[in-house]
Amino acid sequence: MRFGKKAAPRFELGIKDLQSSALPLGHAAQELTENTPLDSIRRKNKKLLVLSNGHGEDLIALRIIEALHDLRPELQLEVLPIVGEGNAFSEVVKKKWVVKRGVSHRLPSGGFSNQSLRGMLADISSGLLSVTWKNWVYVRRALKEGSFLLAIGDLLPLFFAWSSGGIYGFVGTPKSDYTWLTLQGSSLSDYYHGMKGTEWEPWEWALMKASRCKLVAVRDRVTARGLRRKGVRAVALGNPMMDGFRPIACPFSLKKVRRLILLCGSRMPEALLNFRRLINAVEQIEIKNTLAIFVAIGSEPTLHEIEQSLIELGYAKRNDIDKKLDADSTFEKGQLRIVLGVGKFSNWIGLAEVGIANAGTATEQLVGFGVPCVSLPGRGPQFKYSFAFRQSRLLGGSVITSKSSKEMAELVGLLLRNSDFQKSLSSIGKKRMGSSGGSKALAQLILHSFFDVK
Repeated sequence: MRFGKKAAPRFELGIKDLQSSALPLGHAAQELTENTPLDSIRRKNKKLLVLSNGHGEDLIALRIIEALHDLRPELQLEVLPIVGEGNAFSEVVKKKWVVKRGVSHRLPSGGFSNQSLRGMLADISSGLLSVTWKNWVYVRRALKEGSFLLAIGDLLPLFFAWSSGGIYGFVGTPKSDYTWLTLQGSSLSDYYHGMKGTEWEPWEWALMKASRCKLVAVRDRVTARGLRRKGVRAVALGNPMMDGFRPIACPFSLKKVRRLILLCGSRMPEALLNFRRLINAVEQIEIKNTLAIFVAIGSEPTLHEIEQSLIELGYAKRNDIDKKLDADSTFEKGQLRIVLGVGKFSNWIGLAEVGIANAGTATEQLVGFGVPCVSLPGRGPQFKYSFAFRQSRLLGGSVITSKSSKEMAELVGLLLRNSDFQKSLSSIGKKRMGSSGGSKALAQLILHSFFDVK
């Protein structure tokens, strides 16, 4: 397997760096002081509407608004999840310092209608166009009521913000030039992106260059450099995805146990099928030690569905649960111990030596924490081979894509036995994802760009 020859630069930039030519904040501040009456209302109300379009984007939005709230508790914050139900915001909405707006709608495709005609038709028949229109109307109304707009994701929220006619900012999350620069020339799209000099499309960077767009932040310096060559004042301030983890220490009872973490994704029914395939691969790993597999799940698939699958696969439920793990249940079969936990990913991330992962954002977070992964693509709609291959390139090979359960088992076994190989991939993953602290840096930039807060 080949990896990128050049080590990836670190993500973080200090606030002083924002005064460089990469982001002429002096110019932006000058524009912001020339207030229209509507701008004056916005500054007085201190209101920000955050648009996001997907589960991963919702998590990034959450980290940023949490940082904004810590810095300026008086700021009025609203969120509008364009895709999905926005469950990531549930806790902060309950605390009443964030207001959820718009119409939430669960899409049959799980938000991946752009990957298949069938998914797109299913989304449209479920009312996608009507919901999109209603949310766009709300964005226009929020603008008239004095809100600044922050779009997080890709073209859809960026277009929403631009078409509102108001002042906006953009945090571009899904695209990175690492995707086509790593193993460059392995597909036709590499030549297309090479001709453009960036993975972002001309119509996307045109919206980023609009005079009403006061900030553009992307996930890494390589991507920011590509956009700056197109005249976009893009910066990379760190990765919000790496914020908010609270890992626990490995209990003494697990010190001599080999440990994996399993991520099956959250799109049903695909995720449950992925879970059974990943467990099948785990059972083929040749290892002498007891093997503990931490299965970190969210709201879907449910704990009951995972437990039923394990029972059907011949696993027996155990009554003794290590309280330090805060697990929901434990199952056993031979030398395999399956530990299940809802919402435990941020706690268990530091326990794993290797990840087996068919997920999007969570996989990126896992390798960013230094845990190399192996994936096993299925039929989709999300985690199929094209998605997994792109993810592997984005992350510099710190996620290895396997083609069968047997190959996955062999790769995981190799990583468990070869500590040098494991450390090499761990280092690559950390470099590609960057360090924590991006949420606060972005929050400071937002306050400066929209509200003149120094």
